[in-house]
Amino acid sequence: MPLLQIQDLVAHYGDFQALFGINLTLNKGETIAIIGANGAGKTTLMRSICGLLRNAPEACILEGQSIGAFEAADIVTLGIAMVPEGRRLFPSLSVEENLVIGAHGRDTGGYWNLKTVYDLFPILKEKRDAPGTTLSGGQQQMVAIGRALMSNPRVLLCDEISLGLAPVVIRDIYSALPRIKDAGASVIVVEQDIGQAMKVSDRVYCLMEGRVTLSGNPSDLTRDNIHAAYFGASK
Repeated sequence: MPLLQIQDLVAHYGDFQALFGINLTLNKGETIAIIGANGAGKTTLMRSICGLLRNAPEACILEGQSIGAFEAADIVTLGIAMVPEGRRLFPSLSVEENLVIGAHGRDTGGYWNLKTVYDLFPILKEKRDAPGTTLSGGQQQMVAIGRALMSNPRVLLCDEISLGLAPVVIRDIYSALPRIKDAGASVIVVEQDIGQAMKVSDRVYCLMEGRVTLSGNPSDLTRDNIHAAYFGASK
């Protein structure tokens, strides 16, 4: 049984339909990457999985439990946490206060706590009393990841975590993924950088205009396959 199964998922914003029958699976210990151009539906998919957009109950199944109609707060308690695009830190709170909020409502006693998050990202311990929004973009991203980890998720959703960051910072952020997986989380990464997505994932799904246009192991996908799935076949 997959850890997470998305089946025939559709999503709307009012009368506008953003997703059309999405199907994907995430297995335990796996990283999958979602790629696609702006407007392809990647963030909508993440919002649907974490409960910010409600769906049919059977559209999202976590270890056999239908959770598609659950509210976001309930989904966090079940073990799905998201690192949102743009980081979304609380500007009035310190780094440590931002982190502690991530543990609210999910007292699992798992691997992740302030000590282990600071071990993963030592700079955050140095900056723990600083307002979160005074940090650099990369450090803010570390806070956002740490905040999600504080809930000890089984599924970690990472939405565009490399956006706007320098390559050396992106490398540092992604170098944390193996330890995150070793601690028990399976990961879904939304990533516009195709090379980065292929490098860190076990499987890749490409979205275009709200539909899955390609899926497979990175080693099996050709440049032409990806280009056609990303932009549409040339006429």
